[in-house]
Amino acid sequence: MTARASAGPLRRLVVLRHAKSAWPEGVPDQLRPLAARGRRDAPAAGRALAASDCLPDLAVCSTAVRARQTWDLASAQWGTPPPVRHDRRVYAAGVPDLLEVVREVPPEVETLLLVGHNPGLEELVLELAGDGLDDTVEQVRRKFPTSAIAVLAWHGTGWAALGPGTALLTEVTVPRGEKGREGSA
Repeated sequence: MTARASAGPLRRLVVLRHAKSAWPEGVPDQLRPLAARGRRDAPAAGRALAASDCLPDLAVCSTAVRARQTWDLASAQWGTPPPVRHDRRVYAAGVPDLLEVVREVPPEVETLLLVGHNPGLEELVLELAGDGLDDTVEQVRRKFPTSAIAVLAWHGTGWAALGPGTALLTEVTVPRGEKGREGSA
């Protein structure tokens, strides 16, 4: 059973791995854009978040082009996107750096969206999940592909209290867009 971080409101950390990226020759990793499939899948991720009532109060996004494009296309599916912070620490980050970024989030934020990269995001989800509904933990252990979304829920008075094993992994989904819907709202 999941240990409770502390008393407080229900909080959700929504983790979104960037959509499928292209590999253009000679382009540095941070500047790689989304591939055609990524431009289809990112809006599908935005629609999936809206359908599951997981719209964030704040988003923290990697500064890599593919992550920023994922955020732009996903958030364009919502009426009014929340504020976003582009944080270079999310790029190529491991669990300690990602936790540092998350723990800096103001306590008034109850649902946080983190847009970034593997392997860090997958490792973060597995580190924080003390338990999961159905086979969600196993799904993440098997694979956390591009455009994957994981929703971690926990109770706490602030993000600084979030730690290993304190959250419940409630949902894992991998939205895929349809051909012909690249970047459409």
